[in-house]
Amino acid sequence: MTSPNHYGTVNDCPTDEFSNNSGYRLLEDANTVSKRQPTQVNNINQYLDRQILNKGTDEELECVGYQDSLLQLVFFYLLVILTVGLLLLIMYWKPSWKVKMTKRTCPLKRADTVVLRDVFGGLHFERVVIITLTDGPKAVGEYVYMENESVGPDIDDTTTLTTRAQVFLKYFDHRQVRYVWDQSLFMFSRLRGLETGLTCGAIHDRYQGLSQEEQAHKLLVYGENAIVVHVKSYVTLFFQEILNPFYVFQICSVILWSLDDYYIYASCIVFISALSLGVELYETRKQSETLRQMVAAAETTITVVRQNSDIADVPTTHLVPGDVIIIPSKGCVMACDAVLMSGNAIVNESMLTGESVPVTKTPLIPSEVEEIYTPETHKRHTLFCGTQIIQTRYYGDVKVKAVVVRTGYSTAKGDLVRSILYPKPIGFKFYQDSMKFIAFLGCIATLGMIYSIFILLHNGESVGKVVLRALDIITIVVPPALPAAMTVGTAYAQSRLKKQGIFCISPPRINIAGKLKLVVFDKTGTLTEEGLDLWGIVPVEDNKLAVPTQNPTELPMDSKFIIAMATCHSLTIIDNELTGDPLDLKMFQSINWIIEEPGRDTAKFDSLVPTIVKPIKHSYDTSDMAPFEIGIVRQFPFSSNLQRMSVLVRILGADGMEVYAKGAPEKIATLCLKHTVPENFYISLQRFTKKGYRVIAVAWKSLDSKISWHQAQRISREHVESDLIFLGLLIMENMLKPQTTPVIKDLQAAEIRTVMATGDNILTAVSVAHQCGMIRSKERIIMVNAYPPDHAAPAKIEWELANTETSDELMAPRREESEETNEDKPELLEQVSSVVVDCEGVAGYYHFALTGRSFSVLQHHFPDLLPRICVRGVVFARMSPDQKSQLVENLQELGFTLELFDGEIFLTLIFKSLGFPFHSLVLDLGSYCVGMCGDGANDCGALKTAQVGISLSEAEASVASPFTSKVQNIECVPVVIKEGRAALVTSFGVFKYMALYSMVQFISVLILYTMRTNFSDWMFLYIDLVITTTVAFLMGHTAAYPFLVARRPPGSLVSPTNIFSIIIHIIIVCVFQTGAFLYLVSQKWYSRPEQKDTDNNKTYETTIVFYISCFQYLMLAFIFSKGPPYRKPLWTNVPFLIALILLLALTLLLVLHPFSFIAKILLLMDIPEFVFRLTIVGLAAINFLVAVLLEAFIIPSRSFTRCANTLRRKKEPRNKYKKIQRELDNSQYWPPVGEITLATGQGSLFSRNNLPMRLSS
Repeated sequence: MTSPNHYGTVNDCPTDEFSNNSGYRLLEDANTVSKRQPTQVNNINQYLDRQILNKGTDEELECVGYQDSLLQLVFFYLLVILTVGLLLLIMYWKPSWKVKMTKRTCPLKRADTVVLRDVFGGLHFERVVIITLTDGPKAVGEYVYMENESVGPDIDDTTTLTTRAQVFLKYFDHRQVRYVWDQSLFMFSRLRGLETGLTCGAIHDRYQGLSQEEQAHKLLVYGENAIVVHVKSYVTLFFQEILNPFYVFQICSVILWSLDDYYIYASCIVFISALSLGVELYETRKQSETLRQMVAAAETTITVVRQNSDIADVPTTHLVPGDVIIIPSKGCVMACDAVLMSGNAIVNESMLTGESVPVTKTPLIPSEVEEIYTPETHKRHTLFCGTQIIQTRYYGDVKVKAVVVRTGYSTAKGDLVRSILYPKPIGFKFYQDSMKFIAFLGCIATLGMIYSIFILLHNGESVGKVVLRALDIITIVVPPALPAAMTVGTAYAQSRLKKQGIFCISPPRINIAGKLKLVVFDKTGTLTEEGLDLWGIVPVEDNKLAVPTQNPTELPMDSKFIIAMATCHSLTIIDNELTGDPLDLKMFQSINWIIEEPGRDTAKFDSLVPTIVKPIKHSYDTSDMAPFEIGIVRQFPFSSNLQRMSVLVRILGADGMEVYAKGAPEKIATLCLKHTVPENFYISLQRFTKKGYRVIAVAWKSLDSKISWHQAQRISREHVESDLIFLGLLIMENMLKPQTTPVIKDLQAAEIRTVMATGDNILTAVSVAHQCGMIRSKERIIMVNAYPPDHAAPAKIEWELANTETSDELMAPRREESEETNEDKPELLEQVSSVVVDCEGVAGYYHFALTGRSFSVLQHHFPDLLPRICVRGVVFARMSPDQKSQLVENLQELGFTLELFDGEIFLTLIFKSLGFPFHSLVLDLGSYCVGMCGDGANDCGALKTAQVGISLSEAEASVASPFTSKVQNIECVPVVIKEGRAALVTSFGVFKYMALYSMVQFISVLILYTMRTNFSDWMFLYIDLVITTTVAFLMGHTAAYPFLVARRPPGSLVSPTNIFSIIIHIIIVCVFQTGAFLYLVSQKWYSRPEQKDTDNNKTYETTIVFYISCFQYLMLAFIFSKGPPYRKPLWTNVPFLIALILLLALTLLLVLHPFSFIAKILLLMDIPEFVFRLTIVGLAAINFLVAVLLEAFIIPSRSFTRCANTLRRKKEPRNKYKKIQRELDNSQYWPPVGEITLATGQGSLFSRNNLPMRLSS
């Protein structure tokens, strides 16, 4: 019996708003529960009200069942009537609350609604759909059940017979993913296609075609095969926007102003808001239409194979998992994910990966019968939705067939589209702080309301007037235009990026780019040129690698090396042009051979073959000899994980077939017979890789002549790629792009770390890192060679200082475990030239370099050392796509520890008390901001994992990453960072300006309330629209500074520096406004008018406070519109500068010599003394000088920073990266160069030669 602890108890249930005391318990994920005994599961699960879906993934959901409650429903609508519909508006904002108020928890089997909590704390509710099938018991199939299966044993026979006639399908959809009810487990499970749990053999055996009944049933379960981005109508968008809290707040504000007789101001705000709303609706719909056009596929028909081998044409929207489709010979756009079962296909996957080079897809082979099929593992056999099939290759009358494995939003394309429609919450500190600060402003507004109520009541105002004035305080302190103003900097930056050929599909990432601390680069095609030049070949002679030959045509035409170069590739002819991988192109073009696509004259090879290669000129061109032609019988495509590719070929007239393979030298060497690997293999490999050449090894073997063509199609890859004979090396020259070195130097000068993650050889990667400046001349490289446990020996790390000088010295070969399991196979490891030195000789001037294999060992056996490796690691070679993503994740974890300093605690408590889900927003608060730049394809995972992923692609926009650059070099990286810094500083400046603008007006109004007066209608209009709106929207127009500096812009609004800046500016504003008012009162000509209420707006008090506050708004706009080092100087922002000058001139005119008609409109009093007017201007000038001195000199100074750190008791850095960096800088005994570190259960131990082991530190 399984322990109840696996399910939890009532006390174990989360103590949030959706916890209950009904005695139900938390249910595990379907994959876990399905392993239990059926009876045990049924007895427990049918009473459970909640379960976990997608356990252990980013899409993990806690699912809670609810059903209607008549009593709660009546009570709810009673409250709606009592609140005059206000409750409905609140429920619109918080739909999960409505579920709780109108429904009660119940077992999942009875639920009509489910509430879902995601891993980020967000709550969602979905309706459970129950479909009654009319066919009765005949319709029972997968995911369809009869109700009687849930009936207890005490039900009579009549009821049972009645129930059996009712057949149901029950499910709910969440974010385009369907979760269906599994009656056998009494729980929901995610609807999957054929991508989980099936072996390759099962797919071959089971899926030969569906019957029409099976297809119709699956269509009911899976729904239509379509990725539809719904574009909402303008009417729907209008009501959604108008019910947004921001617009509801504005509507309430307009009503309030109208009731207070501010008709002109209210009318102008309505006009501006309507204009803003119209633009927003247009942009929202335009973005939706753009995304729909990007992912839309034309509905066409496709040929499917039925169960009885009949064929039928069906709409692509009716495809379901299990359908067998025939791929048209002229190609098509894939409408689903399908695994290729026969024939080959040439595919352009640029839509998904950003990689424009066509790839060849080969059929899933029966030899992989026991291997579990997954689209990611078997992507070379999988045709992905949205990709373009350029050509197909088939044998004779055999059609190119594929089995549909996923449809709709479950496909790879659908998953990417979902990531755009439902992005993860971006836990950027700036956004959390802005929300906390708005909450803080709300608290200030509350204090202001209390004060204004007291003053107004003390002055004898009516209750209605007191309510209006008190509520008006809220509209002043929390400015309605703040959300719109916050996006200005990002919008300008996105526009500038687009002009430079950089497209962004996630604008919030632009601000995050301003905080980048590290950028990971792919090597080939990113740092180096995409194209490779063949430098030469190094064949094997007398068991040694001979002298390099730079002209391959000097070798005999029928030599195995030349045949390998002619056949071992994935090239194809498209529109009469040879296309394929650039490496393969250069290799093939260097030997002067040609490719012929399949034709009628292929019977001479005894079987039909897809491709023929032959030399342009050859010595066998005589009438009595057959032409020298080679047929490529089968291809095993290149795999990043396997680091190789191979082909089966047959030479015309030969008795049997041959195998040719090429790939990473260290990998090919492990697959070759030991005695065929040249004696000087390691010396030559080191010599070429140290010079930065890309080295490819070539091998071959002959197959048994009895193997037929059909047997060749079923032979396993492991059998083919074993016992090879080493042929030699291909030396490819991969030059750095001219822009690479300057960009790397610029990034390093700005103290932005640069890291290389590549699939290439480690010595080649180190050489390129030296050439481009990632590793400087005085810095050394320590090779981290990690090995997994071997029998009784634990996992270990060997630390070796690399000798990066080009040398022919021979080192003792090191052994690495081969993929081969036979004892007679050699265990070979790529070699590095290293020397053993004392660790004191490298302290402070070293970096780590390691391979993907070592990285994997560190993850599993040395997790305590991995952060140190990540801090000093520069070169990560032989990395698989998944390992690149894991590297980015590990680098992101080097961020801040999630602890709050004293100044943040109060604001955090306020933030949480107001109901904001603070816990869901701190996801990435402490993450180390990491960027990734690659050319798509194998980098897609890392590009999406990084906070700022930049894909170098010719496509205008790709779903592969947030940023796409049409400029095919890394110059786009500093551009994105500079624009990100400019946008971030602009957002800071606009936010601080809008916050202080509200506080300036808040202070002004409180002063005037005290004097029983207030600004006039046109005064508010002049301040809010003419001054504030103009400068707030032009502040962000300043372009990014052309140079990167070492210091990053601040990322926290509630840091002591910003808090002090805002508070001191508020005090200064208050002092000068109060000073101007007191100076007014001291004048002999001043007389306070007698008035009964605050409706008299034409007073000396309103005039003077209006004058001084107008200067303060302009002053704040100037000092918060900062220039270098993140933005260009203010004078380069011509529209903003002109606006400031004109507004300043207009304000001076109003103070010194207001025209009578302007004074009449604004209700300005006539000041009798001109000297007094000049004095007001002088006070404003002094205010300006004090504010500039404070903001430009005092707050940025190091002395102030030290004082702030002292006050916040900051002695140690909170940044995990800095802590580790400090430890490494101060350590005299780490890294233990020349020593061996062993993995133990309690920590990492290292030993040096025969010395006792001790803890590494």
